[in-house]
Amino acid sequence: MKPPLNSGKQPVIAIFASGNGSNFDALIAAKLPMRVGCLICDQADAPVIQRAQGHHIPVQLVNPRDYDTKAEMEKAILAGLSARHVTAILLAGYMRIIGPTLLAAFPRRIVNIHPALLPSFPGRHGIEDAYRAGVTKTGVTIHFIDAGVDTGPVIAQQAVAVLPTDTVEQLANRIHSVEHTLYPQTIRQLIEEGVL
Repeated sequence: MKPPLNSGKQPVIAIFASGNGSNFDALIAAKLPMRVGCLICDQADAPVIQRAQGHHIPVQLVNPRDYDTKAEMEKAILAGLSARHVTAILLAGYMRIIGPTLLAAFPRRIVNIHPALLPSFPGRHGIEDAYRAGVTKTGVTIHFIDAGVDTGPVIAQQAVAVLPTDTVEQLANRIHSVEHTLYPQTIRQLIEEGVL
């Protein structure tokens, strides 16, 4: 039997986020067997920064306009992650595509949450796209990141019914509620299995 990758040590996780940070909060509140080494954020005014500071978690703010290429930006991120001995990355509403530099440094160790049942409705408007399509069921997907857009191997999914009376906001609220439970549960399982 193969020993776990983390050999019983708590993994050091970086959380990447661009916005409000409700999934960031859900991951912290779950008291998972991991240490959050830092928050990586690409938006200086994102509320998630205040959330991280409230938990005394270091923040690395990365402005894409400060770099000529995505590779240069990811090298700067990688330097910060290396300094904090980060072993895996959790994306929690990070609105940028992960490039080859980070993918090579963290193979199958970058996990994303998406507000739809992939492969249906990939991209940044998963909730709205499902709502407009008139489907009766959508949901939440946790998956590993690969070079595509929301195409990596699925780890966990949970369906959410689209009710005839739903507004897009009501549907979004129910999806977010599932996210806040499913994401921490899935990450706990991945850590306990030695995957992260």
